[in-house]
Amino acid sequence: MRAGRILVVDDEANARTALAELLRDEGFEVEMAADAFKALGKVESFSPHVVVTDLKMPGMDGIELVKKVRGADDGTAVVVMTAFGAVATAVEAMRSGAADYLTKPIDFDELLLVLDKVLETQALRRETRQLRQRVRDRVAPSNIVGMSPPMQRVFEVVDQVAPSKATVLITGESGTGKELVANAIHQRSPRANGPFIKLHCAALAESLLESELFGHEKGSFTGAMGRKDGRFTLADGGTLFLDEIGEISPSIQVKLLRFLQEHEFERVGGTQTLRVDVRIIAATNRHLPAEVTAGRFREDLFYRLNVVNLEMPPLRERRTDVPALAKFFLDKYTKENGKQLEGFTPETVDLLASYDWPGNVRELENAIERAVVLAPGPLIDPRFLPPSVTPRTTPTGAPIIPGATLADIERYAILETLKSTGGSTSKAADVLGISVRTIQYRLHQYSEAPRSEIEVVRKGAVADET
Repeated sequence: MRAGRILVVDDEANARTALAELLRDEGFEVEMAADAFKALGKVESFSPHVVVTDLKMPGMDGIELVKKVRGADDGTAVVVMTAFGAVATAVEAMRSGAADYLTKPIDFDELLLVLDKVLETQALRRETRQLRQRVRDRVAPSNIVGMSPPMQRVFEVVDQVAPSKATVLITGESGTGKELVANAIHQRSPRANGPFIKLHCAALAESLLESELFGHEKGSFTGAMGRKDGRFTLADGGTLFLDEIGEISPSIQVKLLRFLQEHEFERVGGTQTLRVDVRIIAATNRHLPAEVTAGRFREDLFYRLNVVNLEMPPLRERRTDVPALAKFFLDKYTKENGKQLEGFTPETVDLLASYDWPGNVRELENAIERAVVLAPGPLIDPRFLPPSVTPRTTPTGAPIIPGATLADIERYAILETLKSTGGSTSKAADVLGISVRTIQYRLHQYSEAPRSEIEVVRKGAVADET
């Protein structure tokens, strides 16, 4: 017995009913439609795997039905039936998206073979989609947005390292999402049901950092009113994420190295040796090999931490992820702020994709949050992006108005006027209605400008003064 949903479309009632009965006898679930318009309604309500339709029908013909069914892109296949002398029309239907065609009178065994082939192809396509989705789910952590090749490599490493007990060192510029990756490793590991404890090592003084890591006993230092468990104890059975590991002092480095080697430690002021089951994931934006060479970071600790290194790419190296990230943050902050925003203008998307984002994903997130707060909607245009993202001059150097500051406009006016006067500060001062001293002062301020922009006016100004 066969399985599958078939919709038979034919304006001839006897032919339609006879074919439907034969298909039901074979085990198919069958619905019928007398014309193409009714067929479209059945496609929506019945969701057939295959539509078997006559080509020549009053009103909308079979070719138009093929186009509309395939245009819906819901995976429904179409097999067309045509008179023997109209094979050319059937070929046209195939070009429009039909899966196959049969000539009338229909050979039922041939129809069954065609249906089996079409249903098998559909099953293979569904299986392929499911496999691809499983792969995406496997290698792309749900809390990280990005499908660019650099991020795919990150996801692959996450997937490979997560099941292990290996210590991981995540490196990369600030704002690239190192903490998110650390959390993704934890969530995909056998420790996922355990705690994920994090500590920003650069945020605490040395004495407080030691206490936060290892805990302390009552009276071990001023203000220690009682025993306190440290992050190692709190992370028992889970993962401890140490952010900015490159900032810890030599004495803390020694104690951390001991834990990595022996899996034991003592609380500050205590004598009892404690053992916990904790996986360490560390992160830094420093180049630790250079820190080792400079004597600021222990070489043996570096090798203990760097069992698996995962380098996070900066946002400028994964520009294709910017639109998806921007949309992710747009959805997040429109919801948080109770606003109705649909998206970005094309100009805004171009600006977001072309900007270098020195602050990486964190800077992009802040820029989108700012834009969401300022934009009245429904689309975010460049006016609501931070000035650092939006160029304030045209390709010719002229300032964009609105968008440029008064200082930008004044600078452009002075430099262009000096160029037109051959660099004469006195002539430029007359044209602009300001003093020569003001122009000279401004030129001194512009000394950081590109050489090509002010070289001529400097030479002219010197000649004018002499």
